[in-house]
Amino acid sequence: MIFVGTCGFCEARKRYFQNFKTVEIQQTFYRILEERTLKKWGSEAPEGFVFSIKAFQGITHPARSPTWKRSNVKPSKDVGLLKPTNEVFKYWEITLNEARILNAKFILIQLPKSFKESEESFANAEKFFSKMDKGNFEIAVELRGWSEEGIKKFVREFGVIDVTDPLIRKPLHRGEINYYRLHGSYENGRIIYKHKYTDEELEKIAERVKEWNKKESYVYFNNVYMCDDGKRFKMLIEGS
Repeated sequence: MIFVGTCGFCEARKRYFQNFKTVEIQQTFYRILEERTLKKWGSEAPEGFVFSIKAFQGITHPARSPTWKRSNVKPSKDVGLLKPTNEVFKYWEITLNEARILNAKFILIQLPKSFKESEESFANAEKFFSKMDKGNFEIAVELRGWSEEGIKKFVREFGVIDVTDPLIRKPLHRGEINYYRLHGSYENGRIIYKHKYTDEELEKIAERVKEWNKKESYVYFNNVYMCDDGKRFKMLIEGS
């Protein structure tokens, strides 16, 4: 099974639910959402639709991160980078509750480049993952700027899904589910979100996703043209 979606609703929800079978909710990263909003989205979704939610930035991003400018919460020095602080665990419980309301399948933990491949990061992660409640959710982690050896050690030690771009490398975790995020192209280590995927690139992505497919694969587009590229990719998958 290969599920295709986008990072956020890229069109009106009613239309989105007709065109896609999964979505990765982005708003839960920037803001703490009202329960009634999440319940509304869940009630609108058709049977079998799969939600993934992005964990709140208080878990992953330090107070100096510019992403906090979009938040409805004021950060303290104790947030981010999987620090095993009371505040980080408080935000994890909020994320868990949001995932339960939506009956989500995944919680995505996207870590910033400031979460370096270091002993300190591993120590934080070990304490965080040993104490946190996973609920019944699949936990997917996107690490940035890490070596393949470091990523493999991280995802296997903590039993999480390795989130990657299939044009960059193969997933390094064990388990029966793959989770891909497609941000666009890369230039000198920078992501170019304005990139529109060519037919050849989508064919290469499809080839690799199928080759590496386990029980299920989830492919989320996160570039400027994600709606169109997602639909093109979905047609490619379904037509092959």
